[in-house]
Amino acid sequence: MIPATQSAIQLVGPDQLALNPAKPVVRPGPSQILAKVECVGLCFSDMKLLHQFDQHARKTPVLAHLGAEVLQGIPSYVPEGRPTVPGHEVVVTVVEAGAQVKSVTVGGRYLVQADWRDLKTAGSNGAFGYNFEGGLQQYVLLDERCTVAKDGTSYLVPVPAERSVAQIALVEPWACVEDAFINKERTDLAKGGTLLLVTAPGAKPDLAGLDLARPGRKLCLGACANPPAGFSCVERAALKDGSVDDILFAGADAALLEDVLPLLAKNGLVAMAQGGARFGRPVQTPVGRVHYGNVRLVGTADASFAAALKRIPASGEVREGMRVSVVGAAGPMGSMAVIRLVSTGLKGLNVEASDLAVERLAVLRGKAEPVAKARGVALRLFNPKDEKPAGPADYHMIMVPVPALVAAAVGGSQPGAVINIFAGIAADVKGAIDLDTYCAKGLYFIGTSGSTMADMMVVLNKVLSDSLDTNLSVGAVSGMGGAIAGLDAVKNNKIAGKIIVYPDLGDFPLTTLDELVAKFPTLKAKLANGGWTKAAEEELLRVARA
Repeated sequence: MIPATQSAIQLVGPDQLALNPAKPVVRPGPSQILAKVECVGLCFSDMKLLHQFDQHARKTPVLAHLGAEVLQGIPSYVPEGRPTVPGHEVVVTVVEAGAQVKSVTVGGRYLVQADWRDLKTAGSNGAFGYNFEGGLQQYVLLDERCTVAKDGTSYLVPVPAERSVAQIALVEPWACVEDAFINKERTDLAKGGTLLLVTAPGAKPDLAGLDLARPGRKLCLGACANPPAGFSCVERAALKDGSVDDILFAGADAALLEDVLPLLAKNGLVAMAQGGARFGRPVQTPVGRVHYGNVRLVGTADASFAAALKRIPASGEVREGMRVSVVGAAGPMGSMAVIRLVSTGLKGLNVEASDLAVERLAVLRGKAEPVAKARGVALRLFNPKDEKPAGPADYHMIMVPVPALVAAAVGGSQPGAVINIFAGIAADVKGAIDLDTYCAKGLYFIGTSGSTMADMMVVLNKVLSDSLDTNLSVGAVSGMGGAIAGLDAVKNNKIAGKIIVYPDLGDFPLTTLDELVAKFPTLKAKLANGGWTKAAEEELLRVARA
């Protein structure tokens, strides 16, 4: 029986969360879907929404795909200052559907892909748990006109009942980790884009080997006595920040490079060809935009731009024989990265994972070491206060949003290393980077934000084939009554692992797995090496509601 009201966590203003014990359950219209929320994973991305509220790019109005009159008829559409329900790592069961709904069946269980990319906002897109109500409630109203993309893809992915709902819900954050590795990199100039050539004093740009037919517009910065064929001269003042797709920077003038880097658009690329010159000091580099704007930097100590571009890897994937350093390894996402790495079973892979939180590192050890041993991957976990990396790394995963750690990775890299800036350093934050070393070693910054449906399907298939167990991420659980405390724990890094909210548990407080076993001894036998399982989930839902 569907109730008239429900418990829900609502965000009513910046940093203002409230537990509403009587939020109405809205029954679906002809194109709408009412779903019972089985579980919700709490995410650090929720913190950005909590703090920014109506200033968050995904809380702003939808401007494309659906008209205002359609959106006004969707009760769960809550843009701008309207209270929303956070929570986007969600598994639901459909309990009622309108007569026009064709993409789901009543009684079916579904994983929600939260990023609804057809529904464009001014700075992002519509998203479940942002400008559409999310999963921190017992029932959620969805609309098929939002959950089915223009190409027919459904953002509600059917999943089997044989798996724990926690394991399935955690496919979403694991997909963000997966995307960080498998994202395909652009290895040439943008087709149809704007290309800007910047030449430092004394430098001689070498354009040989470039496909200069790809850009739609080719510009030279400053007074050009003899611009290359097809290039037009332009002054810096005439260019707007974010207006250039690619920059070719010849020479090594640090101040000049710092001046032109803001010109890069989202997905922009700067190729540096020093031609034997040196910057001579750290350069203020947009490390935050690597993650949030997909900005890329590549360089060479010689003069050939084509040689610089050849250093771009096809993707951020690790390879056999690499030494991988994971900094901030014991947090929820860091733990996922470590487990994903050791689960690959790549021959000769050596993973060095460090974290200052000794207790959380011990929890990670218990989860990751058995997987590493079973897959034949070398794993070393250590506190960087007491121990150092065994040597320079071929690959860095930076899981802490601190630019100084990115800068340190440059010095601690083997030639050709990838430095994956996974942590969400704010987009407007720069870091003082030794670009002389960066170019000489042929290093490459990579970073991604969020995930795609394709990423989610890759992870789901890994889960269903038992090559990856997302349950290893679970660190604590709660009912709706513990969800606000859970969000606070995410904000303050209080829990080693992910927090799963089961709405069916009602007022059940935030409880770690160790505390659960102490409270409900029958759970111990249901865990696997101390980790969460479907049997443990079922036992918890039985004993906690008894």
